[in-house]
Amino acid sequence: MSGNEFPDPLPVARALTRLGRDLSLARRRRHFSQESMAERIGTSVATLRRLERGDPSVAVGTVARALFVLGEIERLGGLLDTATDTIGLSLMDEQLPQRIRRRRITPESGAL
Repeated sequence: MSGNEFPDPLPVARALTRLGRDLSLARRRRHFSQESMAERIGTSVATLRRLERGDPSVAVGTVARALFVLGEIERLGGLLDTATDTIGLSLMDEQLPQRIRRRRITPESGAL
């Protein structure tokens, strides 16, 4: 459960657990000890262990520094690519007017 009174939805908990496992695997593949990794990202070994367990209370800045140390920081920037946000784009499309009327040009409108 995160630091508030509401439990995390199951998909959130699963995603954080997977992220933690993946970070742990990436660290071990690079032959970084937990002590070395914690020092590189500027945190304690206890916080790194929480991160690798998928603890939702670990700060996103800590996750970002871990990704940077592992050479994967660009993945953070691509998490929510607004150009491919199908839900957001669909909602915007629903708001589009059905038709656009041509503006009448008059001498008073100041248009040329």
